[in-house]
Amino acid sequence: MEDITVITAISHPLRRRIIDRLLLHGPTQVGTFARMLDAQVGSISHHLRMLQKAGVVEQVDDPSGDRRTSWWQLTRRSFTWSSEDFESPSDALLAREAQRANVRNQLDRLQRWYRVSAASEWEGFNTDTVAWATQDELLDLQARVGRMLDEWSSGIDREDGQERTPVYFFAHGFPTEV
Repeated sequence: MEDITVITAISHPLRRRIIDRLLLHGPTQVGTFARMLDAQVGSISHHLRMLQKAGVVEQVDDPSGDRRTSWWQLTRRSFTWSSEDFESPSDALLAREAQRANVRNQLDRLQRWYRVSAASEWEGFNTDTVAWATQDELLDLQARVGRMLDEWSSGIDREDGQERTPVYFFAHGFPTEV
């Protein structure tokens, strides 16, 4: 179960973009975040400290050895929670709102893709299915998809000279009516 401080820390839109940037590019300097995310250095530093307090990022040494710059990296790659994990009504409410914010983020990304997809050389995909499952079987699916995504993303050789673009993948599994 995620701690509620982690959930609230990662739910902020700018912090989510910082996490995504670190997932794609690895350790990053504060000034680079500010330029890429069109934000002030002070704002980026504040949000990094909030993520650090939640144990999501950590400060690391500048790769060049320059001690005047502030570099950060992720301490973990994924987050999973359910509002049912929390006994406290206020924490359950925060977790539900974080789930809603996460779904809004996912749908916003999907809508942006559909707006530009006709002009893109890339083809996206969608997939879905309906099946019978127990709660444990659904949790097993979640674990398998997570392992598959970790294996897939860690197996990409970013130094092989091929041109790549960031790719976003999301999936949901939940009980439904048919």
